Amino acid sequence: MAFSINDLNYEKDSKERMPWEHYTEEFAKADPAEIAGRLSLPYDEEKKELTLKFLGSVYYISWPDFQVTHEEDDAGFYPLEEMHYAKILAIRFLLNGNVSQGSGRFKTYREMPWGEVYLRQFDGRCIKRLAFTYGNRLKDFKEIMEHLHAVPVDHGDIAYQVEIFPGYVVQMILWEGDDEFPPSSQILFSDNFPVSFAAEDMAVMGDVIIGSLKAFLKCL
Repeated sequence: MAFSINDLNYEKDSKERMPWEHYTEEFAKADPAEIAGRLSLPYDEEKKELTLKFLGSVYYISWPDFQVTHEEDDAGFYPLEEMHYAKILAIRFLLNGNVSQGSGRFKTYREMPWGEVYLRQFDGRCIKRLAFTYGNRLKDFKEIMEHLHAVPVDHGDIAYQVEIFPGYVVQMILWEGDDEFPPSSQILFSDNFPVSFAAEDMAVMGDVIIGSLKAFLKCL
C-alpha cells in the first residue's frame, strides 16, 4: 500500500495536507528565476524549465505547469514522473527549500526537529520496511545501490548513501538477520535536512526511497 500523507496524522488545517492543486497553484505563481537563484539550479528562460537532480537522475520541470521529464540515463525508473508523493516532495522543495551542505555528520530521524512526534510512523513505514524487505537480501540491496551509483559507507553489514536532492544525503544501513536475531536497519539524514525539510517531509522521503528500490530492482 502506498504511503499516504494522512498516515502522518497532520493537523487538520496543515498545509502539508493541501491537495496537489494547492502546490501547483503556488508553483505557477512563483518566480522560476527566484527558485533557480535560491536553490542554485539551472533555469532555461527560453524553455521555461528548471533542472533538478533527484535520487541520481536529472529532471526537467516546466514552469508554470510543473510537467516533469527526465534526462536519459541508465536508471530505468523515474520517481518524479511515477510517484505522486515524490512530486509533492519536489514541488515543496522548489517552493520552500534552500541551498545547504551538511557538516558531514548524520542524524537519526528521532534527532530531527519534531522527529519524536512522527517516529512511530517512520519506524513502521521506513525502518522496519527496509529491514524486512532487504535484511535477508543484501545482494539485491547491493545491486540496487550500485545501479543508483550510491556511495558505500562503513556501517552495519552493508550501507550506502544517496543524494536525494542536491546537498541532502540519506544513508541506509542494514544488519543481516540470522537464526537468533531478525534483520534490522537504520536510516540517517545529513544534518542539514531541517534547513529545507520538516519531519513530515522526511518520513515521506524515506518511504519514497524505499518504494523506489523495488522498481529499480526490476530494471536490473
